[in-house]
Amino acid sequence: MKNPVRGDDLRHRTYRENLAIVAPPEVSRMIPYCLFRQGCADFRTSSRVGNPRLLDRLRPRVFLLLLLLVVGCSHGPASALKSVEPQTPSAGDAEPLGPEGQASLHAILEAGSLTDLRWPDFSDHRDDVVKFYEAYGDALPWVREMGATPQARAMIAVLQSAGEKGLSADDYDGLRWPGRLARLRPATENPKETDLVRFDVALTISAMRYISAVHIGRVNPQHLDFGVDVAERRYNLPEFLREHVVHVPNVPGALEQVEPPYPGYQRTIRALGRYREIARQDNGEPLPSIKKPIRPGDSYPGVPRLARLLRLVGDLPEGAALQPDNTIYEDVLVNAVKSFQERHGLTPDGLIDARTLAELNVPLSRRVRQMELTLDRWRWLPDEYQHSPIVVNVPEFRLRAYDDQFKIAVTMKVVVGKAYGGHNTPIFMSKMRSVIFRPYWNVPLSIATAEIIPDLKRNPAYLTKENMEVVDDHGNIISSGEVTDEILQEVRDGKLSFRQKPGAENSLGLIKFLFPNEYDVYMHDTPATELFSKSRRDFSHGCIRLEKPVDLAVWVLRDNVGWDIDHIRAAMNGTKTEEVKLAHPISVLIVYGTVIVSEDGVVHFYDDIYGHDAALERALEKGYPYPR
Repeated sequence: MKNPVRGDDLRHRTYRENLAIVAPPEVSRMIPYCLFRQGCADFRTSSRVGNPRLLDRLRPRVFLLLLLLVVGCSHGPASALKSVEPQTPSAGDAEPLGPEGQASLHAILEAGSLTDLRWPDFSDHRDDVVKFYEAYGDALPWVREMGATPQARAMIAVLQSAGEKGLSADDYDGLRWPGRLARLRPATENPKETDLVRFDVALTISAMRYISAVHIGRVNPQHLDFGVDVAERRYNLPEFLREHVVHVPNVPGALEQVEPPYPGYQRTIRALGRYREIARQDNGEPLPSIKKPIRPGDSYPGVPRLARLLRLVGDLPEGAALQPDNTIYEDVLVNAVKSFQERHGLTPDGLIDARTLAELNVPLSRRVRQMELTLDRWRWLPDEYQHSPIVVNVPEFRLRAYDDQFKIAVTMKVVVGKAYGGHNTPIFMSKMRSVIFRPYWNVPLSIATAEIIPDLKRNPAYLTKENMEVVDDHGNIISSGEVTDEILQEVRDGKLSFRQKPGAENSLGLIKFLFPNEYDVYMHDTPATELFSKSRRDFSHGCIRLEKPVDLAVWVLRDNVGWDIDHIRAAMNGTKTEEVKLAHPISVLIVYGTVIVSEDGVVHFYDDIYGHDAALERALEKGYPYPR
């Protein structure tokens, strides 16, 4: 759904809103504003003072004037009326308020707080709420004849089921709506205007919070130091509510359109429902501690509990036959543990060691929370499919490249930045624009001072051994052998730098993939291929090392004429450094999700290696208003 376009000034908007009460948009657009201004002013006055008699007198006059104008209008054919479809109520159709109700409404809007709410402070949305009610002439759009509109009840149902989307219904007053509805018609014969106002404003605030949450997430990712900007994707919430929610016949259907369009998001939503159910079924009994790894054939008193847990989460097939009093760890149970290990980023060896036991003992309610946090991060992604994107999920240590139908075209293991020492791989989005064959490695100053200079102090022949050289800002070689203290000081000062010559032993390998970003992070080949056999692969200084760089090169250069696999291998094994511009830039998304649901519905969980889940959870625990 597109971001609603801001309308004209308030006077013209109010004119259109009131006019739309008695004519559909196709007709009302044909009526000049100047001819109808006085009638609208009278109409607004009657609405604000709550005078139904004056309102009844005005409606026929307004309609007659419209009819006369349309019939005699030279700006469009009279036959336009024949093609007008039945319209939903217009933005001007709202419950008018008397002096007491208006005073109550203005007091709430001025304070930016409504004590009825679970989170009373709505200062972050105050301007939006004020504009929303200004557009209705301080009338109540969620109320008709002192009762909740069908759209209001539908919106409340959506808020009460917010948990299905990985949100908390309590954040949107899930349990408080029955009490509010009880103070309106038909439950109460003569509701107080103040109750109508508090109901309407509470629903407006809750709806704005919910729509923003499912569209761009609850917490601004930049607050958590992610290089992801959601500002451009924010809806104009007053207009969005008016145009797409308050008067539409299908509120749930309209709100589904604001969610991320990605299949992985929808799979995670479905998996969340399953895990919520099995979390309710599980008693949370921990497995007994161990002093040494449990191997196949060992006796282990936790076998019955282990079997129940693995059957519940789907790693042990339903039809697997096990004796209820068996305590021997063997056969199908070993295979089930291997499946569990595979799904949790562990080495699938079937051994129940300390790490595997710790993962088995994670409460299922905690797995539910992981999914909720991951869903929030899905909402930070762009609204529309990126054209054949490359996505790296850091906690999973995996890259996927997708085709135009968002099917996986290439996938491989990756090595990412170390979790300790300030080398985290940043989370951001960019565009891949070129590939460099046989690249130089220009050593960052931080690595030069922390690692290479100390190595040079211990071994003066270090540069020769590592095929490195000292260069100036223009790439002129200063030294490729021993270096003086003066040269080292200039390196520390940033006047000179180290670089490693191209070749098979270069730290970047034989291919480097560039996507400009403020972090100076890129993807590259590596001679240290043994690291890909590890289950946890955070070993780099922040850049992303690729298990299958040739596969990625073939894919990203598929639209570059002549760059087939043979040409790529020839460039890798040539004698010169060569940069190739991509025929079409490719979106690169470096993301952080500790839960991935594969296309076959299998749920995978990964460690929160950088603590990003914990940081997001701390921010969410504070409640609304969240950092925007």
